[in-house]
Amino acid sequence: MLTAEEIMTRNVITVKEDTPIREAMKTMLKEKVSGLPVVYDDMSVAGVLSEKDVLNLLYDKEGLKTQKVRYFMTEHTISFDIDDNLIDICDFLAKGLVRRVPITSNGKLVGIVSVADIMKYTLSL
Repeated sequence: MLTAEEIMTRNVITVKEDTPIREAMKTMLKEKVSGLPVVYDDMSVAGVLSEKDVLNLLYDKEGLKTQKVRYFMTEHTISFDIDDNLIDICDFLAKGLVRRVPITSNGKLVGIVSVADIMKYTLSL
């Protein structure tokens, strides 16, 4: 059985809830990622911030200057455990609701699996 641990990206770029939204957006563009896990100080997952989450800033230019990640992130996101079967993760991602899922161990973020990670793995077969 192939697990999340075997293909996950380990060096995950994260933000905190109180990160200015403008800073988070700059990080996403600089790092060329379409989403970031939002973590608490203990590295447990608070949510995920995606490109779609920040689209409303087009209508609220003042918010771009003053708002924090917590007002835009998706809370209560689904995460998978490091030992979960990759097929289960693929089935979840195939539903098309999200493009990435946080991977945890003992409730703490240890990685992320994205559609791109699965594509890279599939091409390596």
